[in-house]
Amino acid sequence: METFIQALIISFREGLEAFIIIAILLKFLSKTNNVILKKSVWHGAFTGVLASLILGIILMAVSSLIGGINTTAKLWESIASFIAVILITTFIIWMIKYGSKIENHVKSKAKLNLSRKGIFLLAMFMVAREGAEIAIFAFAGKYSALPIVIGITLSLGLVALIHYSIVNISLKTIFGITLAYLIIQAGFLLGYSIHEGLSALKSLELITADHPIFIKVFNLSGTLLNHKEGIVGVPLYVLLGWYSKPEWIQFIVQYSFSITLFGYWYTKSRSKDLP
Repeated sequence: METFIQALIISFREGLEAFIIIAILLKFLSKTNNVILKKSVWHGAFTGVLASLILGIILMAVSSLIGGINTTAKLWESIASFIAVILITTFIIWMIKYGSKIENHVKSKAKLNLSRKGIFLLAMFMVAREGAEIAIFAFAGKYSALPIVIGITLSLGLVALIHYSIVNISLKTIFGITLAYLIIQAGFLLGYSIHEGLSALKSLELITADHPIFIKVFNLSGTLLNHKEGIVGVPLYVLLGWYSKPEWIQFIVQYSFSITLFGYWYTKSRSKDLP
């Protein structure tokens, strides 16, 4: 029963992370007269699912060579998260640079010059990043299919509910929500990439567990704020990039990166408001 609940929580959490990004992208494209690009999002998402299965099999083979499924999963998460940071940051910078022009484009019914390839890759990597980890553990027999399917279905249902509940929200609000969430996610993914990379190096015994780099800022994993299982921690993890036991390097890099992007957004917004 404990394994069932663990698999349910993990699949729900990972599914929620991926699906929220997809939902926000779809809503943004609808509001900016780029409905045709929704196909790129869906194609990217479905490709991400297929890539998850293929990567799961490949990473399973790799795990047999380096001696551990957990280590393989951590290496994958580190690399995939870093790639996702690059894609998301590119999209963020584009949104900040052209944000003031978006409303005029929409009013004139003109389409924004968005990259099909970029939208496709962003959707694909966000789904594959989460899906591959679930696939690794499923193929390894650690989790059965039932709790994984239930968890993913619940996360999809929740995101669909959120997606359709914001149908009448203004473009300006959608733009702000999208940009703020992506900035938070970019910082989180960069910090997460570092954390998982360090964990993998520790598992491979390339860094000792008592190395100063593993010193935590705080450790709230035994509370409701646990980002993996806590009733408060899980939604904070998905929405705000909360981590209940970050290393100093992870904490500093994550929040410095997000604050820098928020600062860039604020500076650009101020310069556009000046006469």
